Amino acid sequence: MEYREIYMNDPILRIEDVVPYEDEKERASNCYVMSLVAVMIGLPMPIINLAATGIFYLMSRKGTFFVRWNSIQALVSQVPLFIMNNILFWWTIRILFCYTDLSSAYIAYFITVNLYNIYDFVETVRSAVQTRKGKIHKWYLYSTITDKICKR
Repeated sequence: MEYREIYMNDPILRIEDVVPYEDEKERASNCYVMSLVAVMIGLPMPIINLAATGIFYLMSRKGTFFVRWNSIQALVSQVPLFIMNNILFWWTIRILFCYTDLSSAYIAYFITVNLYNIYDFVETVRSAVQTRKGKIHKWYLYSTITDKICKR
């Protein structure tokens, strides 16, 4: 019996209980790869990464639970990254066009955002690899939000 049939009547479906098929592993992994590619293409514009991940979610929202859960986690992880990168982008523009001065607050924020971007990059790569293997890689905090959003 396929897992899809087993879990159709289960009111509480946890992502740990799902055993994905090969095509599901690939599609779920692609949602993380899509966000990495979008970062490389649209690095100076933070909206491109969020838009690419959002479009991938919209395309997979009718998919299986495994694919949908991973695409939601990828999307949820991009929202704070988008906000932080957007603030940094416009703050940098203001400094470059001499509307504000370079300050220690800007430098501290710049370092913080870059550290968070590195963390996000590492976790995204780990998620893509683990998901391709059929394993679940839960991000701290984001997986809890994803569990609340993603329903059977």
